[in-house]
Amino acid sequence: MSGAMSQTSVFRRYFLPGFLFQSVVIAGGYGTGAELSEFFLTQGPMGGLLAIAAATVVFSAVSMATFELARLWHAFDYRRFFQRLLGPGWWLFEACYVGLLLIVLAVVAAASGSIMADTFGVNYWVGVGAVMLAVGALVFGGNDAIERVFAAWSFVLYAVYIVFFVWCFRELGPEISAGLASEPVGSGWAWAGLRYAGYNLAVIPPVLAALRLHDTRRETFVAGALTGPIAMIPGLLFYLPMIGLYPGILEATVPATVLLERLGSRGFQIAFQVVLFGTLIETGAGLIHAVNERIAGLQSDRESEMATWVRPVVALGLLGLGTVVSGFGLTGLIARGYGTLTLGFIAVYVLPVLTIGVWRIRTGRL
Repeated sequence: MSGAMSQTSVFRRYFLPGFLFQSVVIAGGYGTGAELSEFFLTQGPMGGLLAIAAATVVFSAVSMATFELARLWHAFDYRRFFQRLLGPGWWLFEACYVGLLLIVLAVVAAASGSIMADTFGVNYWVGVGAVMLAVGALVFGGNDAIERVFAAWSFVLYAVYIVFFVWCFRELGPEISAGLASEPVGSGWAWAGLRYAGYNLAVIPPVLAALRLHDTRRETFVAGALTGPIAMIPGLLFYLPMIGLYPGILEATVPATVLLERLGSRGFQIAFQVVLFGTLIETGAGLIHAVNERIAGLQSDRESEMATWVRPVVALGLLGLGTVVSGFGLTGLIARGYGTLTLGFIAVYVLPVLTIGVWRIRTGRL
């Protein structure tokens, strides 16, 4: 029994934060492949690989500093964390976060409707309604339900992505090799990786609640260092097959659909889309859960508790707003919305935590 509990403790302290982060990142980060195309493949096949490596390093560095500061400050929701990091200017992060939240929820709604329509032939709005109800139910379950579901679904996702990569490599191996050698590496890959990491790191708030288990700096640093690779390995497994269809795949709205059609297996296409639909639910639930935790933290400061009915109401309200925003179209949302907010997150989160935050950790001036 003690051995099982010890293994559980190791997983929760070192791996769970990374899997939570990956679960929230995926739908807005690389679930459909559109983001991989927009941020990485536009740099050329090899330039995109370098950009992925850069994003992974930034993810890990920022996570290490964030996790340790959250532990030292006992700041396990984003309001408390950014009040300590930015002082009176903490609301700048919240303004950016709400903007990103609506855009990502719009992507979740649009992608869910498209998946259900393209894969199962049902009405677009049935898919939107299904993801809204599933997100509301998951958010209602609170921290424990979200941690269990996110961790379990991450293992399912890794298994499906590994099968997807191996299958694509068998079908497109020569094309992938040719694509990697097709163009010289440009000079924009580092900025592309930083931009990608900048907006995706904004989804760190749902991870903060899981850091209550951390007792030592070693635990936060190891968990933070693992977060980058855990989050980006599935993206790499998706990106490499896309190279096999470069440059034509740059024109695809949903690159995942193009690759799945190339494989020609209806059964695997359904399995992949079901897993992707689950990741959309995870992303929506994680982002909304962070808002609920922020409200609960404020209520706690006022020495009161948040009513249980507030969680699903907040979830459905935000999803409704995101659905309205989804009318602007998936490609436009990614290109314009993410691009606009990226600089904001780099300015109010990435740079402060890597400068002021690291300085406070090193000097102990908390």
